[in-house]
Amino acid sequence: MEGLLRELAPEVLGALVRRYGHFDAAEDAVQEALLAAATQWPADGQPDDPKAWLIRVASRRLIDQLRSDESRRQREENDFQRDPAATRTAPPADADRRDGDDSLVLLFLCCHPAIAVPAQVALTLRAVGGLTTAEIASAFLVPEPTMGQRISRAKQKIKSSGLGFEMPPPESRVARLDAVLQVLYLIFNEGYTSSSGPHLARVELSAEAIRLARMLHRLLPDDGEAAGLLALMLLTDARRPARTGPGGELVPLDEQDRSRWDRAAIAEGVALVSTALARTRPGAYQLQAAIAAVHDEAPSAADTDWPQVLALYELLEKVTDSPMVRLNKAVAVAMVAGPRAGLDLLSTLDGDERMTRHHRLAAVRAHLLELAGDSAGAAAAYAAAADRTLSEPEQRYLRDRARRLVATTP
Repeated sequence: MEGLLRELAPEVLGALVRRYGHFDAAEDAVQEALLAAATQWPADGQPDDPKAWLIRVASRRLIDQLRSDESRRQREENDFQRDPAATRTAPPADADRRDGDDSLVLLFLCCHPAIAVPAQVALTLRAVGGLTTAEIASAFLVPEPTMGQRISRAKQKIKSSGLGFEMPPPESRVARLDAVLQVLYLIFNEGYTSSSGPHLARVELSAEAIRLARMLHRLLPDDGEAAGLLALMLLTDARRPARTGPGGELVPLDEQDRSRWDRAAIAEGVALVSTALARTRPGAYQLQAAIAAVHDEAPSAADTDWPQVLALYELLEKVTDSPMVRLNKAVAVAMVAGPRAGLDLLSTLDGDERMTRHHRLAAVRAHLLELAGDSAGAAAAYAAAADRTLSEPEQRYLRDRARRLVATTP
């Protein structure tokens, strides 16, 4: 039942915001309806149409709340005069329970470019993902009051800017969709490899990102990048069972037991990206998914088709200026043309302010130096990378790698 309620929450919230406005009050009403369902359904049985039940209960709670305040009651009456009466009525119990447009519009609303990206992430997880403020604060290792303020500011931004609950017009839809995809990508990445703290991954975040990406793909089945992002998440998350050892230690890709990878997720991801690439112009998420597919389909690390990976990175570089693309491309170059060639490409990032303090630059340099036989240089780079990351599992892995190299250096 918990999974059903989490799936229905954004649709119910979207329906209420579309009909009544008042994002804050609507969210409170939905939370009360979900609580009522969690306590009543186990005893009374699940209704035939859970979504319609939740909308009716939440609508009654919202109307009662609005009418308790005179100014809100006045706004409600004014809104009623402006809006068609049909939009003020909850759907009948036998209505179509898929109200997908509301969920999609809610995603677009939470990811409006006027809202700062950290607030977009938090608001999306709160309103669309159904996570509590405490859960979101825990995931990003900030105090709950801080996260609560972040979410409140995002809601206030929506209220003060007069953003309507509607799909953005065609001329701005692309930019808004880009923001939606970016937020889901950030949520997944934080879940797959936590940026700080004692755990390598936060499974609840990556799982939530995949769920929301599925919803987005279902609502926009012809969008290649929506399909590409879902494929990328599936192909990446498929390796999660083999990413950690018995003690929770990080296991790099080339050392993972590939028999533990999720083959069903790989097959689904490959099918998604293959279809998207065949019918749409390749975008950044599709190309990243294609690279992930090459890795996932290789029987072993030694069997990886590195020339194909490099060719895909060449294409990816043409559609994005992300320094992370060049960083990862350096590994592919090293595997095709030798580690010194990869190090030469890596040196072009030394002056990029976005990368100079990032631990990944030092970690990749360490890996390539190790491949080149420079154990002392690699050890120093691994140690530098460990100093730059706040992820404790990554710190342990990098420092252990540095110690091993120091121990074997004459």
